[in-house]
Amino acid sequence: MEGLDPHRLPRHVAVIMDGNGRWAKKRLLHRVAGHEAGAESVRVVIETARRLGIPYLTLYAFSKENWQRPQREIQALWHLFRRFLRSERPRMMENEIRVRHVGDPDGIPEDVYAEFAALIRDTAHFNKLTVNLALNYGGRHEIARAARLFAEDVQSGRRDPSEMSPEVLASYLFTADIPDPDLVIRTSGECRVSNFLLWQIAYAELYITETLWPDFREEEFLEALREYQRRERRFGKTSEQLGQEGLTPEAVAR
Repeated sequence: MEGLDPHRLPRHVAVIMDGNGRWAKKRLLHRVAGHEAGAESVRVVIETARRLGIPYLTLYAFSKENWQRPQREIQALWHLFRRFLRSERPRMMENEIRVRHVGDPDGIPEDVYAEFAALIRDTAHFNKLTVNLALNYGGRHEIARAARLFAEDVQSGRRDPSEMSPEVLASYLFTADIPDPDLVIRTSGECRVSNFLLWQIAYAELYITETLWPDFREEEFLEALREYQRRERRFGKTSEQLGQEGLTPEAVAR
């Protein structure tokens, strides 16, 4: 991996996979063809993260807002996702990759979620790489859900309102037991976060590339990691403070 320091890799990479439709349109194909091509990029990024030893990878697969798309495309996406789960299951098991769901199960077709839940259950004991699939996910919905769960605990007497803090609220999120993303990658050149991990990406490095998701393969992923390593992460402190305290940016993040 030329130009990449294996000791300074992010612990958690999150990816907004964008551009499937434009990729297909450029080739005069139906949008579904772009999603099919994008599935190969998912496979490549997972394999590369596993090989590099990156502990956590979160992929934005289907947002709450995506329900507004044409019904034909939505149905095709669920069919493709189920097919992907089946085809990748042996590889996930062989490479000891843990799969998790980040999002709301309500609304996902029952047959699709049954397949997904089985893979989550069967990989729960693995720890080489955790792949979080953000499916039927929205950042605002997640934060509102966390607030509601805390309020229910207060109402039942399990919590006191005075206990509320950023750390307590974070414990009610889908990502409660994993570190926040260090790096967020967005493909297709769009400069927005699209309601993705709004709480968790407060100090993440953002990397935006013009590359459309179906064209985002190993070399593009490695370049995003190289750019991440070229940046200084200060988390509100100055470079001088970090130097005086003998801290690396990674240590500050922890």
